[in-house]
Amino acid sequence: MGTLKNYHTTARYIELFLQKSMNREDIFLSELNYRFITDFEFYLRKHKPIDHQRPMGNNAVMKHLERFRKMISMAVRMEWLDKDPFAAYKLHFKKVEREFLTETELAAIEKKIFKMERLNYVRDLFVFACYTGSSYIDVANLAPNNIRKGINGMSWIVTQREKTSTPVRIPILKQAQLLIDQYKNHPRSENKGTVFPNISNQKLNSYLKEIADLCEIDKNLTFHMARHTFATTVTLTNGVPLVIVSKILGHTSLKTTQIYAKILDQKISDAIKQLQTKLESIKQSRI
Repeated sequence: MGTLKNYHTTARYIELFLQKSMNREDIFLSELNYRFITDFEFYLRKHKPIDHQRPMGNNAVMKHLERFRKMISMAVRMEWLDKDPFAAYKLHFKKVEREFLTETELAAIEKKIFKMERLNYVRDLFVFACYTGSSYIDVANLAPNNIRKGINGMSWIVTQREKTSTPVRIPILKQAQLLIDQYKNHPRSENKGTVFPNISNQKLNSYLKEIADLCEIDKNLTFHMARHTFATTVTLTNGVPLVIVSKILGHTSLKTTQIYAKILDQKISDAIKQLQTKLESIKQSRI
């Protein structure tokens, strides 16, 4: 559903471009050309949104063009178009370092008690995702029958990713289990048949901005950052192998997991200290 929503957004931008830049409501496929694509790109880069503060970044513009290209490629395969107007066009994505919370920042959010109950609830959902690696939609859809006993009596989340339908088995850490126990009998949870009460992703991310301010965290806190935090701070930093993290996250390729796998300064420092100790030992043995 999230992917479909993104395609609807791209379609809406194409409609706006036709109306404002070409004074048209529609266009024939045969009229599409390289100029149309570059003009559309220019329109997206200059577009001033009214529903949020910042204009689109380069990668957001490229994502819209990527979706548009997929639809045009389908038109070519269906033989509705003789040639692909995207043939000479290259998408240019900028490499972006994915943000995550450090151990100190995560602890600050976990310990913070907010005056507003809605912020405490959003904090709990975010922390749950930090300790399970779950995405928003997978947390929202999590049902009691997805919680099962596994090896050594430990509880596991057994489900499949909403985005890819990939089977996922996640051993539940104590920090996450406490939150499951806290909310599973909530009236709104029982009414919906889920572990956690329902809240929209939009509201969730809006409230996370407040939480970041109150916890003095100078980062663009979003719910998806919890997934990065799980991969980087909770698991990889503590020695969990990349292949296991990949399996828990529901990735089908290790390359995807490597996006989340940050080499932290602390890990580099520890490795250099070990190297220094080894070099000094070798030097002493030669004396």
